[in-house]
Amino acid sequence: MSGRATRGHGLLEPLLARLRARRAESLLPAQLRSGRVLDVGCGTSPYFLSHTYFAEKFAVDQLPAGPAHAGISWHQLDLNRRPELPFEDGFFHAVTMLAVAEHLDPAALERLFGECRRVLGAGGRLVVTTPAVEADRLLRLMARVGLVSREEIDEHKFAYTPALLGWYFGRAGFEMTRVRCGRFELGLNLWATAER
Repeated sequence: MSGRATRGHGLLEPLLARLRARRAESLLPAQLRSGRVLDVGCGTSPYFLSHTYFAEKFAVDQLPAGPAHAGISWHQLDLNRRPELPFEDGFFHAVTMLAVAEHLDPAALERLFGECRRVLGAGGRLVVTTPAVEADRLLRLMARVGLVSREEIDEHKFAYTPALLGWYFGRAGFEMTRVRCGRFELGLNLWATAER
């Protein structure tokens, strides 16, 4: 497997991928791990899927799979163009979207959250991480000096607050009493979970 954590180059990208994966791991309870997980927007080097335990692992990304992804069922989709998941209702125990929401048009994100809810089984959990709106300027500066991937940052379409993420979860049909949000990485990134 490639050591690249993301497209483009950035000195901090491997560390940031590990921190996102660690946060996602902490938000996924043990009882879900005997089932299936879907990582949406995992990139050609799916760091999270390669470092987590689930009985079955699935990936969705706009790019084709990179080499050496044994045990991961790969699906290549452009979710901005068509935010639909090719899976049956209730198929997954967990769905993750790590550093993906900011790359989607807001209308596509709303539809995709609805699709995530549809493919989650009862008691399943959606885990999302995304940069906080306050981090946007800093990320653009970090991209200019090579600390994070310029290709990734230039692709950002929108930045979020916890309240706005919650609003999108509600629009997708998640009950607000089953949604949780918080911050990590010095408050510059958001995490959010929504349970089915």
